[in-house]
Amino acid sequence: SRNSYNFLMSDVYVLVPLSGRVTPEQLCSYVQLHCGVLQLGLATAQTLRHPTLPRWDTCLAFERLLLQALGDSDFAGVLRQLLPLMKPRSRSGEDECGPDELLVLLVYLYSLAGEALEKVERELIGALTLVVTRETELSPLLQKLTRCGNPEELTMERAHTAVEGVFETLKELSHARDHLKQFTSVYTASDGVHQAMCRPFLRQVLEEIFHPDRPECPDIEHMSGGLTGLLKTGISMFMNRPHPSDHGLLFLFLVGGVTPSELRLIRKVVSAHKPGTQVLVLSTRLLRPTDVPELLFTTQRLVPDIGV
Repeated sequence: SRNSYNFLMSDVYVLVPLSGRVTPEQLCSYVQLHCGVLQLGLATAQTLRHPTLPRWDTCLAFERLLLQALGDSDFAGVLRQLLPLMKPRSRSGEDECGPDELLVLLVYLYSLAGEALEKVERELIGALTLVVTRETELSPLLQKLTRCGNPEELTMERAHTAVEGVFETLKELSHARDHLKQFTSVYTASDGVHQAMCRPFLRQVLEEIFHPDRPECPDIEHMSGGLTGLLKTGISMFMNRPHPSDHGLLFLFLVGGVTPSELRLIRKVVSAHKPGTQVLVLSTRLLRPTDVPELLFTTQRLVPDIGV
């Protein structure tokens, strides 16, 4: 903003000597001192100028509306609210949700709730298929999803098959936490005082780990390696088990990727519950919003053996 810019520039001017010759070393030291703020300012300016920002703002607004709507109607009714969004974009529709953003919203909704009625899903499949076929240029996600390099190659049948596969994956996504005992849902309904909210899975795990009462969590297991470790694990069923918060350093490995918002969430939760703890976050990649539907719908995912 203009105020931040003025503050930054005035801060720099205060540090520069008002008399005498300014040496290159002094200039380098001033730049190094403020390079972090300058980088953040430039990154913010580039983000605000990005052509897709209005579209993502619209997507975020609908995400919040759909979250509150889940408490007022069933899942099928909430999904029907997406139908007005599923229309071909106009040429000047910079703030209109396209297929990529619609897929992100669908992933979000199916992560919060369960399966919908087959009739509603058929309506969504038909509407989304039409949107995909009306695109004048296929995004990288749509190219991988439909296996077509340009709109001329894309037929209605290929688009319909691809969208049907998307909804099959969404159904599986809605059951991803069925085998868990405590962390089965990330949706908290409104209680009349507080609005409905999404409690991310990662937040729930961290809050459970750093809970001051150190409760036993059935979804967090302590495993030891080797035969001796297995014997200790069996014996520990009758003893006090080690707790993840027993140590001052916690290794947190996120398979599949981690988003910048999750990194911020980890820092916030740890600072609020146990500030002295160090958390080392490891992951396979840093995720962007569009990476999530790409990993879900266009890659061959391994099916882990979880013993269920």
